[in-house]
Amino acid sequence: MTFTLPPLPYAYDALGQFMSKETLEFHHDKHHQAYVTNGNNALKGTEWEGKSLEEIVKGSFGKNPAVFNNASQHYNHIHFWSWMKPNGGGTKLPGKLEKKINEDLGGFEKFKTDFQAAGVGQFGSGWAWLQVKNGKLEIAKTPNGENPLVHGATPILGVDVWEHSYYIDYRNRRPDYLKAFVENLVNWEYVESLFDKA
Repeated sequence: MTFTLPPLPYAYDALGQFMSKETLEFHHDKHHQAYVTNGNNALKGTEWEGKSLEEIVKGSFGKNPAVFNNASQHYNHIHFWSWMKPNGGGTKLPGKLEKKINEDLGGFEKFKTDFQAAGVGQFGSGWAWLQVKNGKLEIAKTPNGENPLVHGATPILGVDVWEHSYYIDYRNRRPDYLKAFVENLVNWEYVESLFDKA
């Protein structure tokens, strides 16, 4: 498959004070576009040409860093834009998902604390995740562009903690960015749709 940059599902200024127009322009138009361009170049002539994005991510892990890094980041970012929405966040979760968070993660407040801690605790660049593994919800973190797919899990929520995702708005205050993400940006309906498929 050829990678293409998806448009943002909202206007560049739609996330207001929590993620600025400037951040989205740089992050989406420059960084995500670079993963698309470099990924397409790296794929040429490899065994993964013509495969689905998930197959490319899983198949190239540990075998072809150029393909993997760009394909994985492309996958992560396609979802990242949809994991946010204007007036997102809040504590009102879709029922089935809320029940599962209560069962597996000790309730929403504990989830929030642990998810933010995973993001803060990821040294350098990487991601924090809410994933489904063996039928259970788990919180995880990965370095660089790695994601749960390569560890036998399905990501249903992820937050990018590479500096370019928050530095314009928050400078070095990663905890503030993560708090804003969970409380004001998460698109819980999209999370639920991925949970249903997982």
